[in-house]
Amino acid sequence: MEDIGCTGKMLRRTYAQEMSYLERVSATQWRVNVGFVPNMVVPGVFYVNPRLETLLFEELQQFVDRPDIGGFLPAVKQIANVACLPGIVSKSIALPDVHSGYGFAIGNVAAFDMADPSSVVSPGGVGFDINCGVRVIRTNLMENDVSDIKEQLAQSLFDHIPVGVGSQGIIPTSQRNLEAALEFGMDWSLREGYAWAEDKEHCEEYGRMLNADPNKVSARAKKRGLPQMGTLGAGNHYAEIQVVDEILDATAAGKMGIDQVGQVMVMIHSGSRGLGHQVATDALQTMERAMARDNIYVNDRQLACARINSQEGKDYLASMACAANYAWVNRSSMTFLVRQAFSKMFDTTADDLDMHVVYDVSHNIAKVEEHMVDGRLKTLLVHRKGATRAFPPHHPLIPVDYQYVGQPVLIGGTMGTCSYILTGTEKGMRETFGSTCHGAGRARSRNNSRNKLEYTEVLENLKTKGIAIRVASPKLVMEEAPESYKDVTEVVNTCHDAGISKKAVKLRPIAVVKG
Repeated sequence: MEDIGCTGKMLRRTYAQEMSYLERVSATQWRVNVGFVPNMVVPGVFYVNPRLETLLFEELQQFVDRPDIGGFLPAVKQIANVACLPGIVSKSIALPDVHSGYGFAIGNVAAFDMADPSSVVSPGGVGFDINCGVRVIRTNLMENDVSDIKEQLAQSLFDHIPVGVGSQGIIPTSQRNLEAALEFGMDWSLREGYAWAEDKEHCEEYGRMLNADPNKVSARAKKRGLPQMGTLGAGNHYAEIQVVDEILDATAAGKMGIDQVGQVMVMIHSGSRGLGHQVATDALQTMERAMARDNIYVNDRQLACARINSQEGKDYLASMACAANYAWVNRSSMTFLVRQAFSKMFDTTADDLDMHVVYDVSHNIAKVEEHMVDGRLKTLLVHRKGATRAFPPHHPLIPVDYQYVGQPVLIGGTMGTCSYILTGTEKGMRETFGSTCHGAGRARSRNNSRNKLEYTEVLENLKTKGIAIRVASPKLVMEEAPESYKDVTEVVNTCHDAGISKKAVKLRPIAVVKG
């Protein structure tokens, strides 16, 4: 059962027939062979261990068994549909946290040859929350310094950071400032006093995409973004106070300023809010027209795309870069507010608390990068949707501090579960275009979670674990309960065992602030 897109026909196959196109390569990797869906030009690959693969295959089984064709396609079908896009090179890749998404699966990576005039850019390969990402801030505090006041500290963060659906920021932002933030990213934050100079050094792209053009962002997108600067939002976004639970690579951890079990950290997970969503929505509408003009056919209309070198392609990349810059400014503004909250609580400066940014990663973005493909260096547009860049040691685009250990990769867990810091590897550079997982990945849809879980029970479970919790919308908590997600440790272990990233630090939450 699959959508052929350009012909509009449906094919029905049995589950056994579908599985005949899937081939186990290793204990952590499967290949999706050409023919699984029509028009594949490269194979697909997905990284899962035996415990995680069950979820993907059950989803495929349900798809085969159901009489209707509504809803998202199974993740393995989406991986294969991406393998049909014009200009894709090597393979369509999915990481262990993969699950169904809009067009591309969440956890999907695909690279397109910039030298191929047929190559495309697809907003579905970036996602609606452009540059949704994670930032980790270290401190010199230990768990026993905060254990007696974690409730007050959680409340202080909740008071300082605007959270929830439609939340509005307290960082004063005029239309002129918004335009500057869209163009200059963290350079704007630095100029306005909301960031430290060294924050930029520990941020992917140094917190600014240079191809940003605010003129390519619609008035509606700017209107949505203007009041939301420095806000957390809702859904799976959070600010957590965490402590180091295990140091798994002492050398890498030491380079990050992490040297003791029990050390207190802060993790911020947020993105480009309504502005990024509107940029994606605007682009999808214009790209559908571009596809008709340029005779681009896709298996799934959610994979709307445009030639990279077309006006629509260039405009999307320029507006996407603005949304990415907005997200970095957003996380920088919340870092400013976190530092204020800690300074007030401990009656000292953030500098004295050593509140430096360890790193800031993006996991919904498309970027021009150089990679080896079939023994040749190529310039590619790499789409990472629900996937994190993970560059290896000695790569020129990672900070000097991390040259010997590789880029830090920040993997946020689910509400109340552990998180990880990994590092990039050479094998990941060769196999996945320097990419790895981004989090746990959903095991249940949001609707399924709301129907099967009680928010009071979820909150009570967090309290029994000794985790202070502050939420703006308690009834939305079920959607983000640990039961709604895969086991983040299984996801991380799969990436580590596959060699595409390496475990460095395990973090445990002691306080959670959510929308």
